[in-house]
Amino acid sequence: MASSALRLRRIGAIAAAAAAATTTFTVTISSNDNRSVDPSIQTKIATSNGVVPPRRAHISSLVGSTPDKPLDILVVGGGATGCGVALDAVTRGLRVGLVEREDFASGTSSRSTKLIHGGVRYLEKAVFNVDYGQLKLVFHALKERKQVIDNAPHLCHSLPCMTPCFGWFEVVYYWAGLKLYDLVAGARLLHMSRYYSAQESIELFPTLKRMGDDKSLKGTVVYYDGQMNDSRLNVGLACTASLAGASVLNYAEVVSLLKDDVDGRIIGARIRDNISGEEFDTYAKVVINAAGPFCDFIRKLVDKAAPPMISPSSGVHIVLPDYYSPEGMGLIVPKTKDGRVVFMLPWLGRTLAGTTDSNTILTMLPEPHEDEIQFILDALSDYLCIKVRRTDVLSAWSGIRPLAMDPRAKNTESISRDHVVCEDFPGLVTITGGKWTTYRSMAEDAVDAAIKSGKLSPANECITHNLILTGGSGWDPSNFTVIAQQYVRMKQTRDGRVVPGVMDTAVAKHLSQAYGTLAERVASISQNEGLGKRLAHGYPFLEAEVAYCARYEYCESATDFIARRCRLAFLDTDAAHQALPRVIEILTAEHKWDTSRKNYEFKKAKEFLETFKSSKNAQFHDGKHK
Repeated sequence: MASSALRLRRIGAIAAAAAAATTTFTVTISSNDNRSVDPSIQTKIATSNGVVPPRRAHISSLVGSTPDKPLDILVVGGGATGCGVALDAVTRGLRVGLVEREDFASGTSSRSTKLIHGGVRYLEKAVFNVDYGQLKLVFHALKERKQVIDNAPHLCHSLPCMTPCFGWFEVVYYWAGLKLYDLVAGARLLHMSRYYSAQESIELFPTLKRMGDDKSLKGTVVYYDGQMNDSRLNVGLACTASLAGASVLNYAEVVSLLKDDVDGRIIGARIRDNISGEEFDTYAKVVINAAGPFCDFIRKLVDKAAPPMISPSSGVHIVLPDYYSPEGMGLIVPKTKDGRVVFMLPWLGRTLAGTTDSNTILTMLPEPHEDEIQFILDALSDYLCIKVRRTDVLSAWSGIRPLAMDPRAKNTESISRDHVVCEDFPGLVTITGGKWTTYRSMAEDAVDAAIKSGKLSPANECITHNLILTGGSGWDPSNFTVIAQQYVRMKQTRDGRVVPGVMDTAVAKHLSQAYGTLAERVASISQNEGLGKRLAHGYPFLEAEVAYCARYEYCESATDFIARRCRLAFLDTDAAHQALPRVIEILTAEHKWDTSRKNYEFKKAKEFLETFKSSKNAQFHDGKHK
């Protein structure tokens, strides 16, 4: 009881501190938000109709840089942070190039929890440790959470998350903590948290257990965070940066860094086009290393003895059928029996569950371990009244979190979940750490550091606070009705005939939420080019999307499509396998592939899918979860 009372007193103390601090933070945040977007830039993005410059134009721009006429900034890495850096810099009027050795979002940025969150756990740490620094991190993340949602409304939305309580102390504890979360959010609150009785909770979440550890459910506390389609948001950043004037190039690998012969400053990079195999030099006043978990590889191109900045951590997620969770309500357990967090969220018509947090080694294709999958299933079974089965796992994957260590810090044992920006080599600015939610402010910090390093002359300060991404300007949740009413899906039969099909609500909603105001362009391809079939039974993804993404979203491989343009690989590995031949067939027509390339694409995509441990492609001892 004494410890419980102490925790409650701490909540009261930190709530008072938060209330006092909210005014200060609100003033600071409001002043930053007054940086308005140049109307010409937003208009250029909105009126482009999503028609990005072709890949060869970006190559020409990068090749065309010289020591006498360099780019202002060359970004290495096409994840959320790298693409955010490119967008920030180009909208400041700087000449920008970006290279990514694989596809945009091919690493960590497509393997996230899909949450846009302020960090309830960080707030709890601030409470327990009376840590004002942790509180500042939560303030900052909650500010960015709202802006991410506002800047890509078709790809992001608010999501209610339920926290079950099996004791009255838990009810009071979580209610007070989540009310504090609301308070810290201030004007950027998504919706107010609230308590639901046990009966109301079961009505909202029918699969929730009424009993846990011989204790009856006393109720739940529901709060709100954001949810996103992470890789499509990342691709949206890349395309928006391209439309604003940046040269963005996927499948372009940095093989070495160029140095000035006199002072040794980094002045560019030697780049290999991994599609053609050709190499070329690109010169820039500053190189920004945004390679995520692999940023040390770039730093070691300068100095093989460079101290590491990254402590990689593995996060495993699994996807289950939709009946595990209701549509529009998530479940988050802040502390399982062994002290870890587990969540279960509705996502793209299925149920996403996770996550783990364990040390790992760096690899391009991380795989989930069976014991991590079993841990998630074990944790879920403690809170669900239905049988939790390993055979229900449709897909399982692992992502690598780049936990950052500042190489300038004296205490190298300090690993941060915040981001780090440093220039430990002249001309090379490294940005790493952080999380998806704060990608925009991370990019801003990196560009500020690059401007200082290269003595650059931007036309204006950062304007990405209120810059709406391509497809988002003018988008409304009801837009899908236009697609459903005005378009049909023309489908080619096996005997070669083209017959009309209904543009059903599920497909129309999917297109609207995946492509925003550009969805009608996809619907037009479906109607006018006979590409209206679904790629996989039970999923709303159309053949027309493959052609659209190849033309307007830099989709260069079959894996690009099944994993990052549509999310079939992440949702259902078996369905992705079934869709693969048709995806490759359409991409062959778009990119003029020969037979050798088609076979290569099939082989690489199968290897990729083998790393997703669904019940169909995993060897496991099916004991408890049959």
